[in-house]
Amino acid sequence: MKKDFKDDSLVTSDSWVEMDRRQVLQGLGAAGAIGMTGLAITPSKAEAAGWPERPITAVIMYGAGGGTDTVIRTLAGAMAKSTGWTINPVNKPGAVGGVATKFMLGKPDNGYWWLGAANYNKFVRIMGHSTSVTYMDWQYFQAANSLASWSVRPDSKFKSLADVIAAAKKNPGKVSISTSGTGGLWQELALIVSEGAGIKLKYVPYKGGKAATLAGLNGEVDIAGGGVHEHIEHIRAGKLVNLQQTGRNDLKLANGTVLKSVGGMIPSLKPLLPLSGIYNIALKRTTDKAILDKIGAAWKDAVASDAFQAIAKKKFFDVDVRMGAAADRRAAQVESVTATTFWNTRDQIGKKVKSPSELGLPDPADFDKWWPPKGYKPLG
Repeated sequence: MKKDFKDDSLVTSDSWVEMDRRQVLQGLGAAGAIGMTGLAITPSKAEAAGWPERPITAVIMYGAGGGTDTVIRTLAGAMAKSTGWTINPVNKPGAVGGVATKFMLGKPDNGYWWLGAANYNKFVRIMGHSTSVTYMDWQYFQAANSLASWSVRPDSKFKSLADVIAAAKKNPGKVSISTSGTGGLWQELALIVSEGAGIKLKYVPYKGGKAATLAGLNGEVDIAGGGVHEHIEHIRAGKLVNLQQTGRNDLKLANGTVLKSVGGMIPSLKPLLPLSGIYNIALKRTTDKAILDKIGAAWKDAVASDAFQAIAKKKFFDVDVRMGAAADRRAAQVESVTATTFWNTRDQIGKKVKSPSELGLPDPADFDKWWPPKGYKPLG
C-alpha cells in the first residue's frame, strides 16, 4: 500500500472533546447542510407523507456490546425520543457484515429497514460476500469515527510497542492479536500498522470487538486488538495497558495515563492518521428521497443529543457527520483504501480477497482523479 497519500476529508480532530458544545452543534449544522445537498427533495410523495406508520427495524451487522452496537442503539434511542418513532435494533453478526447485508438486500426499500452499519460496509464486497456496491446501492448517514487500539494485560511481557515489534521481527507470525473477525476493521488497521512497522502478526478472529477485547483480558492472545472505545474502561480500571492508538495525537486520561499515538512511534504512518472505524446507518438507495430526508434530519438531531455526545466524549469518538454526496464519496474512498491494503497483504488475511481492479477501484493515491466514477449519480 502506498504510504504517501493523504485526503483531508479523512482527517478529523482527536481533540474535539475540548471544543465548546456550541461549536460542536454549529459544526453539525454546517456538515448537515453540506451533506444533505444530495438529499434535497420536492414535496413528499403520498406514500412517504405519513411515514413512518409502523415500527422501524435497524439490523446491526455486528454483535451486541461492541462499538457499532452501542453507537447504533444510542442514536436509534435518541432518534426515537426526538421524533416519536419506534426503532427496534436487532443484531445479525457474521461475515464482517455479510450476513446482515444479505438479509437487508431481501427487504423492501420502504424506509422501515435500516442497516446498522460500520465503515460503510466496505469489507463485504472485498471479501466476496456480496456484489452490492456501497456508493451506488446504498445511502449512508455517518455519525462518528473510532480509533484503533492495541492493549495488553499488565502482566504481559510486552511493555511497549517497541517490544512487540522486536518480538515479531524475531519470530514472524508468532505474536498473536485478536480481531473482530477475519477481514474486519481491526484486522485491517492492525495490518496497516504492522506494514508500517515491517512485521507480521498472527491474527485470531472473534465475533465482534467485545469478544476480541475479552480474549485479550483472558490471556487467549498476546495483544487485544480493537478500538479505544472498547478498551478504555479496562485501561482506566488497570486491567489493560495500551501500547498504541491510531489517532493523530496522544490521548491523556483524567488520571494522567497517556495513550500514545502510533504516529509518534512509526513516523511513516503519520500521513494515514487517524486510522479509524466509522459508524453509520444505510438504507437502500431506491428508498423515497422524502423518507431519506426525514431520516437525515432526525440523524443530525440524534448526533447532537446529550446522550450521544456523552458517549462520544467518554469513548473518545470523533464526531463527524456526513450524508448525501459527502457520504457517497467517503464510502468509495475507504473501500479503495481497504481493497488496496487487503490485496497487498492477502497472504495474511487467510481468505480470498478481491483485487482493487476487480472491484473497479483506484489506488488511494489516485482517488481524487477517479472520483466520481462512471455511472455514479448523487441523490437529488
